[in-house]
Amino acid sequence: MKKTETGASKAKLRSSYVTLVVSISLVLFLLGILGLVLINARELSDYFRESLSFSVMLDNTAKEADIRMLQKDLDAKPYVKSTLYVSREEAAVKMKEELGEDFISFLGDNPLPPTIDVYLVSNYTNSDSVAKIEKYIYLYPFVKDVLYPESLLRLINENVRKISIFLLVISAFLFIIALTIINNTIRLSVYSKRFLIRTMQLVGATRSFIRKPFIVQSAFHGVIAALIAMILIVGLLYLIEKEFFTMFTFENTNLLILLGALLIVAGVVINIVSTYFSVNRYLSIPEDKLYY
Repeated sequence: MKKTETGASKAKLRSSYVTLVVSISLVLFLLGILGLVLINARELSDYFRESLSFSVMLDNTAKEADIRMLQKDLDAKPYVKSTLYVSREEAAVKMKEELGEDFISFLGDNPLPPTIDVYLVSNYTNSDSVAKIEKYIYLYPFVKDVLYPESLLRLINENVRKISIFLLVISAFLFIIALTIINNTIRLSVYSKRFLIRTMQLVGATRSFIRKPFIVQSAFHGVIAALIAMILIVGLLYLIEKEFFTMFTFENTNLLILLGALLIVAGVVINIVSTYFSVNRYLSIPEDKLYY
């Protein structure tokens, strides 16, 4: 009979530990996703900025050698990510595909000029930088016009600033919620052992001696929860990369290692601090209040 009761109590204890670890791992998983979003927010904004291009419209009489010289000059600039030369013939083919009919036979001539599409580095995708680049390009005599989506560029920059502020506010809010959830979960776990703490006090155990096994166990649970959270995050990243490979790539293993280390540190530190104060509470609480 006693063995059965002992086995049941051990099973109940293991179940409570599993529940504790799973609860903490889910909270750390949410924190990891939040950290991943914050870390990649810059790359995501850069992706949208660098996907915009402005077109350098060239004179029809421009020589091929001069055009290639301009393209090489732009490619050598630190603010240019890449360039794409589109000849008159290539532009006509694209226009024909978009219109669905041969407009050249109707007009009798190809009115499209050769162009160079310029993609900038994200740090230079603002109105002031584009204006300076535009002035430089106009120094070439065979450049007719420079066209870029100024309103769209301004809109993207404004939205990036708003989204950054929004993410910081949401991050702080969710972090506080995560701390509260983990703290309450650990307090409930310590609460279930309050009579054990009082028994250890009655036999003369010191406060540090009583706290030590709780803190060690809590740190271990934090590590396990962080590892589970990282497994969930890696699985989620695999699905995201599979569906949105052109927008998101997670080939940077250093980033994942850094995120994993931060989650382990966060899990251990939050668990230890919460356990420390929770145990201290029941070390100082009057005996008559242990039953409430």
